Amino acid sequence: MELNSYDEWSPLKEAIVGSAENYTSHERELSFDLFFHDNIVRTEWYYPRLSSGPTAGPTRSTIKQRYVDELNEDVEGIAKTLESLDVRVHRPLRLDEATTEVRTLAWSAAVVPPLNVRDNTVILGDEIIETPPMIRSRYFETQFLTPVFADYFRRGARWTVMPRPIMTDASFDLSYVNSTAGGPTEVIEDPRESVYDVGPEMMFDGAQCLRLGRDIVVNVSTANHALACDWLERHLEGRFRIHRVFRLSDSHIDSMVLALRPGVLLVRSEAVAQALPEPLRKWKMIIPPLPTENTFPRYDDDDLVLTSPFIDMNVLSVSPDTVLVNDACPDLMRTLERHGFTTVPVRHRHRRLFGGGFHCFTLDTVREGGPEDYL
Repeated sequence: MELNSYDEWSPLKEAIVGSAENYTSHERELSFDLFFHDNIVRTEWYYPRLSSGPTAGPTRSTIKQRYVDELNEDVEGIAKTLESLDVRVHRPLRLDEATTEVRTLAWSAAVVPPLNVRDNTVILGDEIIETPPMIRSRYFETQFLTPVFADYFRRGARWTVMPRPIMTDASFDLSYVNSTAGGPTEVIEDPRESVYDVGPEMMFDGAQCLRLGRDIVVNVSTANHALACDWLERHLEGRFRIHRVFRLSDSHIDSMVLALRPGVLLVRSEAVAQALPEPLRKWKMIIPPLPTENTFPRYDDDDLVLTSPFIDMNVLSVSPDTVLVNDACPDLMRTLERHGFTTVPVRHRHRRLFGGGFHCFTLDTVREGGPEDYL
């Protein structure tokens, strides 16, 4: 089928499901710590903090193999569940175990597999837009999706790559993490100089966008996001309308607010609801039950936890009536069912270790909806 995806809820026909093959470690360096900074400090329970700053240099946090094995089982379960719901599932190229590093003019980083495929691409109607990454280890991640994107291009899709950042330490706007918005943690300071410094650059993820037909709500928390949003507005002028929200989170929006169908939002809290654009505040708001500690596996002190307890809000709509929900969250399922949704329970155990839920792990490429006006 031809590429067509304008919203988050229309009947889903085709999607890419990520891959976790050969996921062995997290590399702790400036871009990684900046990206996960807010998620770590906003947890309700104690977990090890992120590193003390960029001057210490990169370090590796090894992931235990049993977690990787169980993650692979769960990702395959997500793919099979979607196929059982008549969704055609595409998969990225696998990360070869011999590919250990990516390198540019300015830095090198350990490569990670294409698991959270929502992040570095946004599908807007008939266009694939590869976004400028925020984590160095994911700089070339969209290349794992090249065969899928090339096939949609041959079928008539537009295919655009946003400008890639040089991504030295000076490229990052540190104002969010060095403010109270970033939470009660140590200040990240003293970035290292480079001959390639050009100042703040575009860095932005597709998961910062809430797609509502011709309207796109975009979370902007740094100068990096603002530059990328400026680019999007100019590129999409006349086809889409951009609505900016500011510092709704550190970056991603899909564990803060999701559109389940026209007129209905899943929203983390009343405070988040009040921060949304005025037209969206007229929609019905479903606030999920607060997460509880026993919903998640217990981890050792040396296991690096990356996401907040609200990660299970990261559900995936396969139609205006049907939602994939983590089977560890019966209270969330009951809440959605009371509001008229059919929930499909799917296992996903280690979402806090690998930084994503069902919405993160998938990139919907074909939905039945079109460029409607919802705002």
